[in-house]
This record gives sequence, C-alpha cells and structure tokens, in this order.
Amino acid sequence: MTKIALFGAGGKMGMRLGANLKTSRFSVAPVEVGEAGKARLKNELGWTAMDAETALGGAEIVVLAVPDTHIGTVAHGIIDKLKPGTMIIILDAAAPYAGHLPDRKDISYFVTHPCHPPIFNDETDMKAKLDRFGGVAAKQAIVCCLMQGPESDYARGEEVAKTIWSPVMRSHRLTVEQLALLEPGLAETVVASLLDVMREAMDEVVKRGVPEQAARDFLLGHMNILGAVIFKEQPGVFSDACNKAIEFGKPVLMRDDWKRVFEPDEIAASIKRIT
Repeated sequence: MTKIALFGAGGKMGMRLGANLKTSRFSVAPVEVGEAGKARLKNELGWTAMDAETALGGAEIVVLAVPDTHIGTVAHGIIDKLKPGTMIIILDAAAPYAGHLPDRKDISYFVTHPCHPPIFNDETDMKAKLDRFGGVAAKQAIVCCLMQGPESDYARGEEVAKTIWSPVMRSHRLTVEQLALLEPGLAETVVASLLDVMREAMDEVVKRGVPEQAARDFLLGHMNILGAVIFKEQPGVFSDACNKAIEFGKPVLMRDDWKRVFEPDEIAASIKRIT
C-alpha cells in the first residue's frame, strides 16, 4: 500500500482530500499543527495527527494541502527528510511557477488542480447538483502537470489526483506555465473579476429601484441562456439589439489592452502578489 504524507490535513482543503483518500488504496499519514484542525481530523475522519518526521517515514508521496504562502516554507522544511524518488504534489501552480520549490533533482514535483463541476452538466442527483466545488458527488475535470521527474511518474501523480478530486470525468495534461495562464490568469483575474462586476451591476440596478429578487432572477436566468449560446452549449443567435448592446458595452467595460493579463510578466506579477 502506497503511503501518502498529507500536510495541512485538518484544513479546509486537507479535509476534502482526506475524505477521498480515506476510502482509497493509499495509506495516509496526516500532518496538522493547528488544534482546531487536529480536532476536525479526529472527529470527522477518525485520524490522529502526527508530526512531520513520523509522517514522512516510508512515505512515497507528499501532498501539500497548505496555503500558497506556506508552500515554499513547508517544502524547504521537509526536503532533506525525503528519500530519492519521493513525489511532492502541490495543489496550485502559484508557488511552483514562482520558483518557491527546493532544487533537488532526485525527487518529482507534480501539480494538480480541479476545474470544478461545470455550470452546464448532466447531474440529476440533488447532492451532485449542490456539489459546486467538486470532490464529493459531482463529476469534474482536472488538470495535471509533471513539473519534474521521470515520465513514468505522470501516471503515479495522476492516480493520486483522480483520487483526491473524485469523481473525475476528464484529466488534462498541462505544463505549469499553462496552468498559470488558467489560474490566476483566466479563472481569477478575468472570470472572478467580471463576475464581481456583474454582482456590483445587480446591486446598482437594485439601488435604482428594481426589486432585489427580480434583479437576481433576471441576471441569473440571462447568465444561463446567454452563456449557453456564447459557449455553444446550444444553438442560438442573439437579437440585433443584444449584439448592439455588446458592441457598445465591451469598450465601455473593458480596456483595449485587457488581454495583457495573460502576458508572462503580468502572470508573474499576479503570482508574486499571491505568494
């Protein structure tokens, strides 16, 4: 049985991963320093947290379920305790992209991240429909990167990734640089910002007299049908009035050079702020 040392096991992400690992073929050595996290591990998963040195003994894989700002510190703190061939799995591209991982050639670095369950899906079970983060009941796609290590290690890392993010419908192989384009670039800098603007716009029309529930229903309903057409989930075309509104609205809302957020220096600056 393959042993995984799970760091940050009692945190929000660690608990999600632990719930899936608990029923897998892997044995888990949970590492948690916070008292609240230790209590969650005991009460919810029946696990007793252990110190890092004990957890790393015989571990073939180390999963760092810790915040981006702590990845470098934790990785440097354990690197000398790892045997050659150990795989370290990181759950976000930020710290690897920023160069925060220790330089050691005889271990593997694997990065994986969930895509989260898509808006357009075929889930019919209510538990799955309400699993918006993923990893519980709703199917989701994932992305995986073998940053360093022998090619044979990709399958090893992907197996862990499919376990911790289960149920998985698709797994995409990317580079760390490509994942950084997706997050923070696409998902956070662009999508999260625009969604936040949409919420502000809803609040603005409410201030101007539209009942809040009416504004919310109108916005979310239009997000559904407009999104389905734009992303070609269903055939359809916009009215002339809608197309004219888009033609007017985009230059008002978006700078002409907004796509510079995907330039390498902008991605690097964004990641520097995160880490």
